[in-house]
Amino acid sequence: MKNPWTVRALAALALVALSSGTGLAGAQKYVHPQFVELTKDHKTLAVLPFKVAIDKTKLPKNMTLEMIASAEKEESTEFQTQLYARFLQRAQAGDYTVGFQDVDQTNALLARAGIARDSLYMHTKDEIAKVLGVDGLVAGSVHQTQPTSAGMAIAQTFLLGFSGNTQRVDINVTVHNGADGTLLWSYDHTDKGGLMNTVEGMVKSLLKKVGGNFPYRKEKEQG
Repeated sequence: MKNPWTVRALAALALVALSSGTGLAGAQKYVHPQFVELTKDHKTLAVLPFKVAIDKTKLPKNMTLEMIASAEKEESTEFQTQLYARFLQRAQAGDYTVGFQDVDQTNALLARAGIARDSLYMHTKDEIAKVLGVDGLVAGSVHQTQPTSAGMAIAQTFLLGFSGNTQRVDINVTVHNGADGTLLWSYDHTDKGGLMNTVEGMVKSLLKKVGGNFPYRKEKEQG
């Protein structure tokens, strides 16, 4: 019979492995040299659904392509919603010079125009901005080695066990000018951590890095 303290210790170690702190790799950014001039009249940005790709080369046993596709769809909207919420919070705190269109309105307008989430790439950024009636677009792409949506992550934990598997997520966030689709800003971020990483946690860590680099931020007044 196993010592109950040993069982508890192992359980605690498993939880630590799953919820361990996130490791962050260096980020790269691009800012258009004429950003200030091109965005001087910008008032509102829209955050688009993210393009999420989960590695399908090493699928765990009993995890199907259909399950992965479902996770990609779910996380596409979840990344969009989480990023919008955090941008909105900072905008309302007076950190940014622009506001953000409500994501429900964004998605409703896209649907009304017949632009599906998986067909966004078939439309130019200026075309999408015109449909949404905004000055600029925040878009994102995510490539990850494992699913991170809650249901998929829990299922995968049981399938793989506590073997120390790690999750790597590469996130790219861009801002395009609504008038002509010009790329105004781009930021790359790599997140590493346990299987139980959440989209909310990854967006939070992303915003910690982006916070001081987001080009619409207000300059702090010198006291």
